[in-house]
Amino acid sequence: MKLLIADDDPQILRALRITLSARGYVVVTAQDGEAALQAAIDQSFDLVILDLGMPQLDGLSVIDALRGWSSVPILVVSGRSGSGDKVEALDRGADDYVTKPFSIDELLARIRALTRRIGGSEDEPVIVFGPVTVDLAAKRVVRTADGVNEPIRLTPTEWLILEVLVRNPGKLVGKQVLSTAVWGVHATSDTGYLRLYVAQLRKKLEADPSRPRYLLTEAGMGYRFDPDPKSE
Repeated sequence: MKLLIADDDPQILRALRITLSARGYVVVTAQDGEAALQAAIDQSFDLVILDLGMPQLDGLSVIDALRGWSSVPILVVSGRSGSGDKVEALDRGADDYVTKPFSIDELLARIRALTRRIGGSEDEPVIVFGPVTVDLAAKRVVRTADGVNEPIRLTPTEWLILEVLVRNPGKLVGKQVLSTAVWGVHATSDTGYLRLYVAQLRKKLEADPSRPRYLLTEAGMGYRFDPDPKSE
C-alpha cells in the first residue's frame, strides 16, 4: 500500500514515515501543497494524508486539484478543529478528517478503514471503446481489426492525457485540470498545446478524427471521454 503524506511540519513527516514504513506501508512525503500535487501527478497512490495549512498550495486547494481528475482516498490530518473546517474539507472531496494531536492507533484505524473501501483496486482496469483497448497496468493501447491486435504508439504526453480521460469516463475534465495533471502545477494557462495533443490522440484512436465519438470537446470548458456513444 503506497501512501502520500503532505505536511509542512518536518517532525510529523519524519514520525509518520518511520511509523507507517515499519507497518509495511510505502511512504512518500511532501512539505508543501505544490510538492504534494506534483507527487500525485507523477506517481500512483492508494491514499493521500493531507494537512490543510501548508505553504505554496493549501490543503483545500490540493483537494480541489486532485478531485478534478483522481478518486484517490484523501485523509485530512489537521490542527483545525472547527466543525466548519471539517465540513468544508469533506464537501471539497476529502474522505475523512482527523484532528491534531492524534494517537497513532486512531490514525492507523482510519487508514485501514479507508483502504478497505478500495480493496482490490490494485488491478488496473482495461478500458475498451470501439476497436480500441487501453490497458492501464501495461500502459498499452491496441486496435483490434479482423481479430488482429495492432499496437498504437503514444508519446508519453499523449498517454498521460488519455489516462486522465479514461479514468474519468463520462465526466467533464476541465482544461486547466488536464493541463495540470500532464505538465504539473506550473502548467501554462495557454491550452493550445493541449488542443494539439488531443488532436493527435484523435488521429490515432478515432475512426474519423474530424468527428470524434469518444474523445469529445466541451467548448470553453474541457474534454470528456465517452466510452459508449449513442449510435447516430
